[in-house]
Amino acid sequence: MELAAHSVHGLSDRQQPTAHACLIGKKFRPENRSLFLPRISRRLLGETQMKLTVRADVPKADSSNESMNGSFALDYLERMKQGTMCDQLDEHSVLQVAELDVKALISAASEVRDRGPYHHIISFSPKVFIPLTRACRDSCTYCTFALAPTKDQKIYMSVDEVLDIARKGVAVGCTEALFTLGDKPELLYPKAKEELATLGHPSTISYVAEVARIVLEQTGLLPHLNVGVMSRPETALLRRVSVSQGLMLETISRRLLKPGRPHYQCPDKVPAARLATIRAAGIEKVPFTSGLLIGIGESRKERIQSLLELHKLHKEYGHIQELIIQNFCAKKGTPMEHAAEPSLEELQWTIAMARLIFGPSMNIQAPPNLTPRESTNKGDEWIALIQAGINDWGGISPVTKDWVNPEAPWPHLSYLAEITEKAGKVLVPRLAIYPHFVQNSSKWLDSCITSAVLKNSNSLGFARGEAWSPGISTSSDSFKELCYSRKSHFISNSDPINSTSLLSSNEYPSSEAAICVGITGKISITRDSACTAHSRGDISFLLDRAMAGDTLLEEEIVQLFSCMGEEFEQICRAADQLRTTVNGNKVTYVINRNINYTNVCSYKCQFCAFSKGKFTDTLRGKPYLLPLEEIARRAYEAWDRGATEICMQGGIHPEFTGETYLNILCCVKSAVPDVHVHAFSPLEVWQGAKTLGLSIYDYLLELRKAGLGSIPGTAAEILDDRIRDVLCPDKLTTQEWLEVMQTAHSIGLKSTSTIMFGHLDSPHHWAKHLLHLRSLQRETGGFTEFVPLPFIHMEAPLFLKGKARRGPTRRECLLMHAIARLVLHPYITNIQASWVKMGPSGAQALLFAGCNDMGGTLMNESITRAAGASHGEELPPLQMEALIRSIGRDPEQRTTLYSAASPEQVKKSFAAGPLQILKYMPTTG
Repeated sequence: MELAAHSVHGLSDRQQPTAHACLIGKKFRPENRSLFLPRISRRLLGETQMKLTVRADVPKADSSNESMNGSFALDYLERMKQGTMCDQLDEHSVLQVAELDVKALISAASEVRDRGPYHHIISFSPKVFIPLTRACRDSCTYCTFALAPTKDQKIYMSVDEVLDIARKGVAVGCTEALFTLGDKPELLYPKAKEELATLGHPSTISYVAEVARIVLEQTGLLPHLNVGVMSRPETALLRRVSVSQGLMLETISRRLLKPGRPHYQCPDKVPAARLATIRAAGIEKVPFTSGLLIGIGESRKERIQSLLELHKLHKEYGHIQELIIQNFCAKKGTPMEHAAEPSLEELQWTIAMARLIFGPSMNIQAPPNLTPRESTNKGDEWIALIQAGINDWGGISPVTKDWVNPEAPWPHLSYLAEITEKAGKVLVPRLAIYPHFVQNSSKWLDSCITSAVLKNSNSLGFARGEAWSPGISTSSDSFKELCYSRKSHFISNSDPINSTSLLSSNEYPSSEAAICVGITGKISITRDSACTAHSRGDISFLLDRAMAGDTLLEEEIVQLFSCMGEEFEQICRAADQLRTTVNGNKVTYVINRNINYTNVCSYKCQFCAFSKGKFTDTLRGKPYLLPLEEIARRAYEAWDRGATEICMQGGIHPEFTGETYLNILCCVKSAVPDVHVHAFSPLEVWQGAKTLGLSIYDYLLELRKAGLGSIPGTAAEILDDRIRDVLCPDKLTTQEWLEVMQTAHSIGLKSTSTIMFGHLDSPHHWAKHLLHLRSLQRETGGFTEFVPLPFIHMEAPLFLKGKARRGPTRRECLLMHAIARLVLHPYITNIQASWVKMGPSGAQALLFAGCNDMGGTLMNESITRAAGASHGEELPPLQMEALIRSIGRDPEQRTTLYSAASPEQVKKSFAAGPLQILKYMPTTG
C-alpha cells in the first residue's frame, strides 16, 4: 500500500497528478525573490516552517502484510467515523485509510456529516462578488482572474462602484459582500502604488479595510475578505471591518513552486507563508475559510498532508469555519488550458477524506458551478457531492458573476434546492459567518460587527431570510404562504413580497421561477417539482412520544426547533392534530381590558421600551401614574362593554409598596365586584411582599382576600439565568419566578405561563424553559395556559444597543407554539396566540400550529406598542369571531379560568360602543 509524495513515476494511476503546469513568466525573477516575499512576521513563519514537514514515502506493503494492513485501515476508518480519532490523527494511518475503496470512504463520510447538529441542512451564502482589484503580483498558470494593469484602466474599483454592487445585492436579499482580489499588486506594479496613494492608502489591504467598513455601514452587507497572504497586524486590522476572512491553502506541495509548475513565480503561494496567515487568523480569533484546490499537479498524499496541516491549526485555535474543496477547471488562454481536470470521483474522494479528518462539526463546501459533469441526468453530480460529505454550496450571487470562474455561471437556486431535496436535505441561506461562530460572537467578532450579524441571523445562527418581524404591519399578508385545507394540511405558496428574493439571472430569466426563503425556513421551490426532503425517522419518533405524553429530553426539544421544510410541516401537523384531540374545533377568547397603571419603573430590563425613569421624557412618551379613580373608571367601562376580566400590570414604581397593589385591587373590586382581576406579575408580587416584610405565601393570601382572581405569568422572559443576567439582571432569578408561581398555585391562585423569545436566546434556552413549566405544572396543575410572546425589537434598548436579533422569524414563531403544544402535553392544555404581537393573520396561522386560544380583546395595549408594534389595541368580538370562523373553527367567549362567559356579558360585548379617550396622568413627585 503506497501513496508517493513527490515522484510522479512513483504514483499509481489513481495517484497521478491530474494537471501539470508549463509556465513562462516575466513578472518575477528568482534573484529578486526577497522583494516579493510576503510580509509575515519571522516568528509566525518560523513556527509554520518547523511544523510543515513532509514525511518520507510510506513503505510499500508486501503481499504478506497486505491483508493485515487492509484490516487495520478498516478499523482506523471505523474509529474516524465514530469520532474517536479526531484529536490524535496519525498521518501514516490516515494514508492507509485513503487507499480504501472510494465508495466505503464516501459512505463513512456521509455518516460522519450526518452526526452534525444541522445534518439535514445544506447551506449557501447569498452574496455579491466584489473584485476590488484584479492586479496581482503572482502568476498562477491556471488563473484568468489576475490581469496586468493597462495604461488607461484603473487598477482599483472606486467606493461608488462597490456600493452600487452592494446595494443591488441588498435589493434581492444578499447578506454577504465577498471581497476577492489580487495579492499585493503594489509590490509589483508602480501604477498600483501610485493609485493607492491618490486614494490615501499605503497598501491594498488598507484600502480594503476602508471599503469594507463603508459597505458594512452603508448597506449592512457582511464583508468576507479574501485578500491574500497577510501578517498578523493586517489580519487584526481587517477583523474590525469584516465577519470572516479567507485564504485557500490550496496545497502544501513545494514541488508546484518549481519552474514549469503552476505556482512558479508566485511568492504568495509558498505553503509556509499561507499557513502562517491562517495561524495569524487563529491567534486573532478570526472566523476563517480555507481549503484545497485539487488537480493542479499535487498527489493524493499531498492532499492528505494539506488537510492534516489545516487540522492541526484548527485543533489549536478552533477558527477554521469552513473548508472549500475546489476542483481545478482548465481555462482558455492559460498555460494549463489543455491540462486534465479532476474527475467527479476524485472530487468525492477528497471531500470524503476532508470530512473523515475534520469530523461532523466542520463545514465542507464544494462550489456547485464547478462540479464536473459526467452524468446525463442533470443534478446527479450534486447529489454525489452531498453523499460524499459536503454540507454547504458556498456563495451564490443573484447579482454578480463568479469572477474567478467566469465561464461557470451560478446555478439557479430553485433548481439547486430541488436537487438538494432530492438528496434528502433542505437548502438554507447562511451568513458569511457560520452558526457556531454567530452563537459565540463575543469571542469571534469585533464588538462593532456583532450588531449587523445579529440583525441578519435567526436563532440557529443561519441567515434570517425574511423582512418580517413581530409587531410590524406589512402591506400584504406575511402569512399567506401558510395556507391550509379544511383538514389542516399545509399548502406552501411563495411570498415574493415578504420573503427574501434570491433570483439568479445567469441561467434563467426572473419571470421563469420566483425563488424565496419560505416560512418553513428553507429555499422555496415555486415551480412544479415532485422533490421533497423526507422527514427523518427520529423526528417522527419524537412526535409520537410527545403526543403520548412522554417527557422529551432537552436535546430532543432542541432538535425539534432546528427542523425546516417537511419536518417543520410535520411538527405543525402533529401539534394541530393534538389540539383537535384535546380541544376539539373550538377557539376561545376572553373580553378583557388591559390597565397599565404606571410606566415608571426602577428596573432596567434590556428588552423593555415601556418603562420610564420617574421624570424621564423620551421619544416613547412621558412617565405617567394613573390615579385610583381612573383605574376604577376604566374597570367599570370595561365591564359595561362586556368584559369578564381586568388585567393589570405596570412598572415597579420606586414608591410602590405591597399596600399599593392591595389598594389598586380594592378599588377595582369596589367598582366592579363581579369582574375577575388577573393582576400583578411575579416580580410585582415579590416586590410587594418584600416591602411589607411578608413571605410570598402570606402576601399572596392577602391579595387573594382582597379579590385577586389569578396572576399573569409574565416576568418569566427566558427561564435560564445565563440569559436573564443580560436580559433582566436585576429581576427575579429563574428559581424565584418558579417559587412565586408554585406558592400561588399552592393557595389556589391560578396563573398563565409565558416565554419571551427571539432576542439573544437560542433553542437550548427555549427547551429549558418549556421543561421548567412542564415540571411545575405536573406538580401543581396551576397554569391555565401557555402564551409565547415574540420579542418586539424596534424600540427595545437591547436591540438599539446592537445586542439582539430582530425578534423571531415566522418559522420560529410557529414552531414555538407547535412544540409547546407537544412538549407541555398533557399538563398544559391551552396554547394561546398573541394577535397583538403576531398581527391578526399571524395569530390565525398559529391556530393551525397547535393553538386553541386567541387571548383577550384587550381594549387597551401599551407595553407592546411602546416597543414599536403597529397592530391595534383592540380586536372586538365581531372581528375576532370572523377571523376564527374564516378557517372553519368555532369561536367561544370564555372567562379567565376557561369557563363559558355569561350570556349577559357576551351580549354586551357585541353591543359595545367606542371607548372613551384615555388620558394618561403625568407622574408627580
